[in-house]
Amino acid sequence: MRALQLQRLDGPDGLQLVDIPEPESNDVVLIDVAAAGVSFPDLLLTRGQYQMKPALPFVPGVEVAGVVRSAPERSALKPGQRVMAFSFGLGGFAEVAAIPPEMVFPIPARWSFEAAAGVVMNYHTAHFALHRRGRVKSGDAVVVHGAAGGVGTAAVQVARGAGARVLAVVSDERKAEVARKAGAHEVLLSTGDWVAQVREKTGGLGANVVLDPVGGDIFDKSLKCLAPEGRLLVVGFAGGRIPEVQVNRLLLRNIDLVGVAWGGFLLHEPSLTPTIAKDLEAMADQGVLEPVVGSVFPLEQGAQALRELEARRATGKVVLRMR
Repeated sequence: MRALQLQRLDGPDGLQLVDIPEPESNDVVLIDVAAAGVSFPDLLLTRGQYQMKPALPFVPGVEVAGVVRSAPERSALKPGQRVMAFSFGLGGFAEVAAIPPEMVFPIPARWSFEAAAGVVMNYHTAHFALHRRGRVKSGDAVVVHGAAGGVGTAAVQVARGAGARVLAVVSDERKAEVARKAGAHEVLLSTGDWVAQVREKTGGLGANVVLDPVGGDIFDKSLKCLAPEGRLLVVGFAGGRIPEVQVNRLLLRNIDLVGVAWGGFLLHEPSLTPTIAKDLEAMADQGVLEPVVGSVFPLEQGAQALRELEARRATGKVVLRMR
């Protein structure tokens, strides 16, 4: 099968299109991959900057969508079924993926493979962040940073599904349109005084929840726009700088600083997956969830797809098309 293999820790330049053996079907679901999601962890992996450091060479990619070729008898999955999946073991940038059945889910009929390829990690992360870690409730004011990206657009929709009022923060007007398409009630530009605008639009109270996958200066300012007992959810550091905080700032307004690591948490509590999946399926059936697809590249242009993420040009979910 064709696959994009990382052969050197040189960033996207270390990827090489190769022909390697297909994975074996021992107690896993074999999926003929139609599309693979491209994520920020994939970019970090190419530079050896992610917490997981697999031995070279390896095939990146944790998100796929395609058709079941075979499945263990213990699963409810059938050959020919359209599915989306997440792989802790990487291997998604290939024509065939082998994934445990508990991380494989049916694709809603109206979604394309490209749309489904970016769902599992982004939407499960958003749900885990907002519900489990952020305790979001109906009527909350939720600020979503990076709201035009894969995690951001997912968070906008999951927050709306919870009955929250969503204030999206993006860097330019092009991304603002994507955030509106995702369903944000209000869109603010990070180049302006968005902290003051959040306070103005919440009657001076501030946000109940802020979801931050960016870090850096965005994190620093987010602490200033939280309502009393507000929660700042730390999802990642796409902006580059890992921020630090003077903890006395948490005391002044009784605010929470909350870490969010969906994948790591599942290793301790895998039973959370079907609970989240059931809730997301209900929201998808109601039309609340509509994945926003950005650029779609052929497999051989995987390095270019990662560079789009690195340059922060990406909107929606960046996807590789296999077939």
